[in-house]
Amino acid sequence: MTRPEADESRKVIATNRKAFFNYEIFERAEAGIALVGSEVKSIREGGLNFRDSFVELRGGELWLVGCRIGPYSHGNIQNHFEGRDRKLLLHRREIGKLGGKATERGYTIVPLQAYFKNGRIKVEIGLARGKKSHDKRESIKRKDIERETRQAVRDRR
Repeated sequence: MTRPEADESRKVIATNRKAFFNYEIFERAEAGIALVGSEVKSIREGGLNFRDSFVELRGGELWLVGCRIGPYSHGNIQNHFEGRDRKLLLHRREIGKLGGKATERGYTIVPLQAYFKNGRIKVEIGLARGKKSHDKRESIKRKDIERETRQAVRDRR
């Protein structure tokens, strides 16, 4: 019996929708994340929140800062701390590539999406630059136009 393709086994947990609105994404990478057991159980319950989170380069390692994983509902006194920084697992070459661009050119690294891939929790991170206010207005306008055209097509049917 063969296993399904990797794309079919990908189940999205959380998406950072604000990142797509506030930043222009240039490059993406998939990273593992170092978690404790109660964090994994809490994420399976839907307790992951990317609000105001970012990725920081410290000592040659990437750290996910500001990501909140709520306490596990059936946890005990040894439950995890919600707001702790979590280490991202990437190859040294990938860390050097992303970290170098982030420090040189003034980009930032933001988490875009968290998902299960073959039973493991992965985080998609992106090299991003902040949008200006006129770019944000333009993207809002484009979304409105797309929504109106979808509505018009639906009404014609």
